[in-house]
Amino acid sequence: MPSTPSKTLETFPNPKPQRDFHIHMEIPEFTCLCPKTGQPDFATLLLDYIPDKTCVELKSLKLYIWSFREEGHFHEDVTNRILDDLVKATKPRFMRLTAKFYVRGGIFTNVVAEHRKKGWQPAPRVELDSFPTQSNTRG
Repeated sequence: MPSTPSKTLETFPNPKPQRDFHIHMEIPEFTCLCPKTGQPDFATLLLDYIPDKTCVELKSLKLYIWSFREEGHFHEDVTNRILDDLVKATKPRFMRLTAKFYVRGGIFTNVVAEHRKKGWQPAPRVELDSFPTQSNTRG
């Protein structure tokens, strides 16, 4: 049975809910239609999130993204709508969606939308020094 587009986002339990960890997804085949011209718009979506109790299931995400293919949306609207739907489904600690639309009329459009769970603060980022090389160990 072939797959069909769907607006349903499925989730599964976070395997490590006691830990903040970063999930990064790249979705290079997003398409929707320009609401003015009906021509296709193409984008790469970058999804970054820190889950709380649930994570988004990948096949349902693929079918959800596919569901926009025949719909007309402004870039700003569709980016925020996708973020809102993902937040509603997963209730993450943090989520950022970056939509990098391909050039249209000589203009690239990038839209970035974020969600933060009320009261959640990220842990300080740890930067590790690289191992010394011969060039930086000489006196």
